[in-house]
Amino acid sequence: MVIRQVEAKSILSRSKVCEYVVNPYTGCQHACSYCYARFMRRFTGHKEPWGDFVDIKINAADLLRIEIKKKAKGRVWVSGVCDPYQPVEARYRLTRSCLEILVQNDWPVTIQTRSPLVLRDIELLKGARDLDVGITVTTGDDTIRRLFEPHAPSIKARIRTIEVLHRSGIRTFAMIAPVLPKAELLASELSGKVDYVLIDRMNYHYGDWVYRDHKLESAMGDDFFLRVGEELASAFKKAGVECRLLF
Repeated sequence: MVIRQVEAKSILSRSKVCEYVVNPYTGCQHACSYCYARFMRRFTGHKEPWGDFVDIKINAADLLRIEIKKKAKGRVWVSGVCDPYQPVEARYRLTRSCLEILVQNDWPVTIQTRSPLVLRDIELLKGARDLDVGITVTTGDDTIRRLFEPHAPSIKARIRTIEVLHRSGIRTFAMIAPVLPKAELLASELSGKVDYVLIDRMNYHYGDWVYRDHKLESAMGDDFFLRVGEELASAFKKAGVECRLLF
């Protein structure tokens, strides 16, 4: 793992998901095989494979303090092309520092992670006026998880994390994206632990092409995503959980 400290030129960027996005890091130690964010290597010049490097934007908080004074208030996504609570966050605390600034200034925030490290900041999150925390969970089977996400936290750890957040009064959601085999197991696991659920398909354009060699795309084509997505949406609806398909 190559870890570098860098000076960013800006930190509060426009986003197609929310008004803004904050990425305290470039790169992600979770190295999920399907991650769309691997396209970042085209712009960053990294020679290392995706998942083998992380750039630490050491001036992220200083930039954010300045930029929020110059821009119109809007919802901030933390984060778009990295997991804000990947392992390096335990040491560098950049996500924590940025969240403190956003919460203190009453900016609405949506956090997306797959890491139990988010629980470290639970008291800060509870004090936010308008904040959602989403946990990405793609399958209900840890054997499947290890195939696609070998360096990411277990399914059990993620579900426990979202349950703790939800019981603490924090608005929570599950991001089932991409839908992987045995994702249907998540309906019963997540019911009562989330305020809403988002479901999306695999984006093969950015995925690790090794899985195409194993004919994964044939097995998990449009029919698979549509069938499983609709099954999950129906199951969550019966459980009284708001659910939206993103494809």
